[in-house]
This record gives sequence, structure tokens and C-alpha cells, in this order.
Amino acid sequence: MPLGLAAVAYTIPISLTIIVLLNIVFFSYRQTIATYPTGGGSYIVASANLGRCVALFAGAALMIDYILNVAVGISASVGAMVSAIPALQPHTLHLCLAILLVLTLVNPRGIREAGLAFMLPTYVFVGLVAPIPRPEPGVAAVSAWMLVKAFSSGCTAMTGVKQVSNGVPAFRNPKVKNAQATLTTIIATLILLLAGIAYLCRAYNIAATPLGQRGYQSVLLR
Repeated sequence: MPLGLAAVAYTIPISLTIIVLLNIVFFSYRQTIATYPTGGGSYIVASANLGRCVALFAGAALMIDYILNVAVGISASVGAMVSAIPALQPHTLHLCLAILLVLTLVNPRGIREAGLAFMLPTYVFVGLVAPIPRPEPGVAAVSAWMLVKAFSSGCTAMTGVKQVSNGVPAFRNPKVKNAQATLTTIIATLILLLAGIAYLCRAYNIAATPLGQRGYQSVLLR
């Protein structure tokens, strides 16, 4: 946001870096799915190959990741809703709590049931784009820290990819082939969305805007 219009020039290279990393994760999880057809999460894989201490470290990281995953997912979806319908902004907290309650009630029903329930909201979230305002003038110089922060924020595009590897037993036979096909579809969709957003940001000079301004959630660099 402090870079204003100048940030647009860095959108594509940062996005391409994330796409390269996304491909590395993709090939890694394809192997994990084939090697651990009964479900291969980070803890299981690390425990089998690197030992208990590394596995506990991975498990602790996942505990934090799952909490942040819910926080980021809920805040992003509500942010998109508020961006499209500004009148909802005073109810932001209540909307977040309501979605958290729905997640709490639906998730215990099982992986397949939860996936079906959350399919429609996912498509709605992808389609929610509000009118884009003109970017503000830059008030800061580009720094390595700012670029790394933008990269780390963009890496949220990879959130949830590991769930396919965890949920292999939930797929129909042949489980491994179907799980790998699903993973491929997810990665291809993520790359298409990320590359498309980066291109549109560059083509239409879309940059971050202040929180609460109409269209603020419809940006890539935060």
C-alpha cells in the first residue's frame, strides 16, 4: 500500500516466484499421495523420513497454520463481501463469527460432506470483485522487507493444498489417481487465478487501497 502505483511493477515477478514455488509443492505432494495412500500429512511424512523431533516441529507448525488458515479464509471472504456491498462493513465482526460458527458445525461431519458444503461459497468468493479505485500516490521507497512481505502474503495462494494429501482415503477408487487428478486441478486453478490477477493488476494499474475504501479487497498486493 505505501508504494501506491509503483507496486504494480513488482506484481508479476512476485507472482511468478510464487507460481514456481507452487509447482515445487505440487510435485512434492503428488509423490506423497502415491507413497502414503492412507493419508500423508506433514507429521506422518516427517516422522517416517526425518524422525520424531522434526515431525513434532512440523506438527506444531501445522497447529499454527490451521488457526491462521481459518483466520485468513474468513477475513478474506468477509472482506470480499464488504467490498462488494459496503453497507455490510459495520457488521464485519458478526459476519466473521457467523462463518466461524458454520465452519465449526459443518467440519465434524466429514471431509466429503464439508467439501460439498463449502463448494458454492468458494465459487462465490472467486467471483466477488468490486469496482477498482485508482491507486494512491506512493509514499515509501521499495525495500527488500516490503518485497518479502508481499511474497509471503501472496503465498497464501497455497493454503489448503496439503489437504488433498491428507484426505486420500476420502476419494473414490482408484484413490491415488483421483487424488492426484484433484491436486492437479487445484494447482492449475490456483496458477491461473494468480497469474490472471497479476496480469490484470499490471494491465489496469490495480494497487492496494486503504481498508474500508470501496474495492479495497479486490487487490493483490496488501
